[in-house]
Amino acid sequence: MEIKVAAGDITQVEVDAVIVNVFQGEEIPGGDTAALDKALEGTISLLIKQGEIKGKLNEVTVIHSLGKLRAGRVAVVGLGKPEKLTLSKVRGAVAEACRLLQKKGVKSVATVAQGEGVSGISVEGSAQVIAEGALLGVYSFLRYRTGEAEHGEIEQITIITPDESKVPFLQQGSQKGQIMAGATNLARDMVNEPANYMTPSDMAKKAEELAVTYGLELTVLEREQMQELGMGALLGVAQGSQQPPRFIILRYQGASHKKIDIALVGKGITFDSGGISIKPSEGMGEMKTDMAGGAAVMAAMGAIAQLKPGINVMALIPATENLPSGTALKPADVLTAMSGKTIEIISTDAEGRLILADALGYANTQKVRLIVDVATLTGACRIALGDICTGAFGNNQKLVDKVIAAGNEAGELIWQMPLYDEYKELNKSDVADIKNTGGRWGGAITAAQFLAEFAGDTPWVHLDIAGTSMSDKERDYLVKGATGVPVRTLVNLVLTLAKK
Repeated sequence: MEIKVAAGDITQVEVDAVIVNVFQGEEIPGGDTAALDKALEGTISLLIKQGEIKGKLNEVTVIHSLGKLRAGRVAVVGLGKPEKLTLSKVRGAVAEACRLLQKKGVKSVATVAQGEGVSGISVEGSAQVIAEGALLGVYSFLRYRTGEAEHGEIEQITIITPDESKVPFLQQGSQKGQIMAGATNLARDMVNEPANYMTPSDMAKKAEELAVTYGLELTVLEREQMQELGMGALLGVAQGSQQPPRFIILRYQGASHKKIDIALVGKGITFDSGGISIKPSEGMGEMKTDMAGGAAVMAAMGAIAQLKPGINVMALIPATENLPSGTALKPADVLTAMSGKTIEIISTDAEGRLILADALGYANTQKVRLIVDVATLTGACRIALGDICTGAFGNNQKLVDKVIAAGNEAGELIWQMPLYDEYKELNKSDVADIKNTGGRWGGAITAAQFLAEFAGDTPWVHLDIAGTSMSDKERDYLVKGATGVPVRTLVNLVLTLAKK
């Protein structure tokens, strides 16, 4: 999809459809909507009066212009109550409108700068979320479909402003939105891939593509190098699979100093059977998505490289399968992590925290200033927060607050969970320094406490995206399948840190 910006009159644009808005409780349309209403001889006003158009958030009404406009259709999207309007709501409303228009076979669309001037929404901000909403809302993963598509795709969207002086701001916002949405859709693609096409080696190849395209530095450690570094936890998980593990390291150098300002760590379990502690067969196919954290971190690095903040960022993605076999890790085994800590294996299905233990250990050998890890870590977090909020745990409140703020800006909700020392007792082992699961109760917390042992004193935040990495229905800018959470949160965080 091409997204353009132009100065002009929305009533004179020759496209398949135009998108304008109304607010809840608005009896007479204003602004650009009023101009279109006049050209349509009061049709929008009449539908408002009749109650068909209510202005409720994400309500979309499509009107055929019947030759009264150069545009074939007008999509009137509801933005809800003006005093409650946010950029996130604009993003979702645009996504809903574009998704509906695409299903109707629309190829070209023009839209006004949705929400501009309301509740402090800037021209640039409006353009950014329009681009994000459009690109995220019409996303689909059809790579393995051999038949004809049900409908075509929107090929072009033009953001129209009557004020030519606003064009540069619209362009700047639109460009950023396209980068953010493009990165999110890349993560979605990776997570939606079947596991036989997204092995650890395939993840490494994708990292290589990113490095070549955006000028990132790439290092991929293979099994022998991991052995030399003492990554016993990662290698323990990998030993049940014939697919070789990969430890992927991407670096972005945006500052003149050599210090790594932040490390982004992503869980890369490309398929999780549970290992010897095997999962039930029902729903196991979803476990191809257990590398969503790694995909998010990799995709975020591509966006960061394009936006060029003055900060140094490292991404670490330990990638492996977790499968049962004659060589697989067993319950009651003891592993030694890179940090030297010993780990008693209670369940081989608590494998994500094992590979992250070595990634966190590696981050600390690089003396990074901050760490944020992202993982589809626990079903317990999904039970606690559903698919609405990501759970956040951390040892540094300032960093936790920054991560949550970055998520709010992205429209990716994050809720802080407790990390009280009392939960550490549940992870105590009789035979090793720590065991890899503290039991059923408080499972998301004890998993985070396990990771905290390997993060050490470095300011660190853990994001458990077990609930938010996938969606089972269309909602706002989300579609069925992988969500790409929290790519835009990570990018926002890095951009914020670069400004300090």
